Amino acid sequence: MQKYRELSLIRLGQRARPSGRLWNPSADVYRSRDEWIVKVDLAGICSDELEIELADSQLCIRGCRRDTFYSEDFTYHQMEITYSRFEKTINLPAEIERASLERDYRDGFLIVRLRLREK
Repeated sequence: MQKYRELSLIRLGQRARPSGRLWNPSADVYRSRDEWIVKVDLAGICSDELEIELADSQLCIRGCRRDTFYSEDFTYHQMEITYSRFEKTINLPAEIERASLERDYRDGFLIVRLRLREK
């Protein structure tokens, strides 16, 4: 029978502090006849703090995920969730001229609809 050694990647008893690394949320992009739909995985985000910009063929989404449980007197056992500012840029394959932008944040997902208008 083989013995397994425990490998500790973090020491217990460390002080908790927000992560300094950049968070890169995942996104799906869909296309229908009259709109683009972008779905971004943004669990733990305050939707009021999101910035969304559309320029030419780029959709840029910015925000910050904060640890609302963080306290100076906490010590951590395990920390895997990234808390930091983020900027997600989606390059669409064509310029989006005169598109209307609608957004909805539900169940941890931001849904951005770019409805194309007639020229």
